[in-house]
Amino acid sequence: MTALQGILGELAAKPAAAGLDRSLSCRLTDLGQVIVGRLSSGSVKDVHAVPDDPSVPKADIRLTMTSDDLVALTEGRLSFAPAWASGRIRFEAGLRDILRLRSLL
Repeated sequence: MTALQGILGELAAKPAAAGLDRSLSCRLTDLGQVIVGRLSSGSVKDVHAVPDDPSVPKADIRLTMTSDDLVALTEGRLSFAPAWASGRIRFEAGLRDILRLRSLL
């Protein structure tokens, strides 16, 4: 969870993220967990893990990856855009959120 908070916390602190209030989730496919939280007021809040279950409500902004890819992102060994383009990371959000978040990446 700390790795995800670090990545998202850096993004949330950027001026382009000001005013965003969205639910977040990161499904870690190899661990069978979903990390959920909220992007609000320039920070990531209420981050906690829940079991990967179809009953977990969909977040506004959703990431899917392995825990190894999450660690690689955190350590700077993996860049988001190429990982997303190659399918290693899956990113889902509404069009409006995608356009706004695009400037953060």
